Amino acid sequence: AGFFGIDDTFDGLFADLDVLARRQVFQGYFRMEEWRIRHRLFAGGWSNEFTRECLERGHAVAVLPYDPIRDEVVLIEQFRVGAAASAPSPNWGGKVPSPWLIEIVAGIVEDGEHPDEVAARETMEECGRELLALKPITSYLVTPGCSSETIRLYLGRVDATDAGGIHGLDHENEDIRVFTVPAEDAFRMVADGTINNGTIIICLQWLQLNRDAVRREWA
Repeated sequence: AGFFGIDDTFDGLFADLDVLARRQVFQGYFRMEEWRIRHRLFAGGWSNEFTRECLERGHAVAVLPYDPIRDEVVLIEQFRVGAAASAPSPNWGGKVPSPWLIEIVAGIVEDGEHPDEVAARETMEECGRELLALKPITSYLVTPGCSSETIRLYLGRVDATDAGGIHGLDHENEDIRVFTVPAEDAFRMVADGTINNGTIIICLQWLQLNRDAVRREWA
């Protein structure tokens, strides 16, 4: 694919950024673009023109399903290729991470969808629970050095009674194990490294700080 040409998508959006051109360099499960840019320098003037690759992921949502009556969280476990790829790191130290990660519900927001709707859909698809209430936690850039992905985090109220089993969509090759744990056990899993990815850690630490207020509100 050739350069898209002069890119006017960002005209006037960032006064200190000049996007000269973009091109798609790969399209598979994800899309990779090459950006040709320059930007203003802290010391004044403009940088040299340079290129950066960007993994185009769009926007996503993630939900920590929580039952305030039972004081339990509903967690999922599934295979992640990035975790497998991170394993051969001899200089990193510590134990080799498992390719099967303990996570929370998550999904991509498609064009025209509202994040709240995606949160409800993914909670049902991935753990078989209906959302009874939804509380925003925060939004953040996942890996801004190389990806456009932005993720919005929620705490979702559910009834965790009988939550479990294997879920996911066959046509998306999802094989998702669902299980529940007391909130205190989940906090300990963060502390001892059993839970080791950023999205779920942020949500569980937020719940740890706000659990009493949430339980009063959702009692």
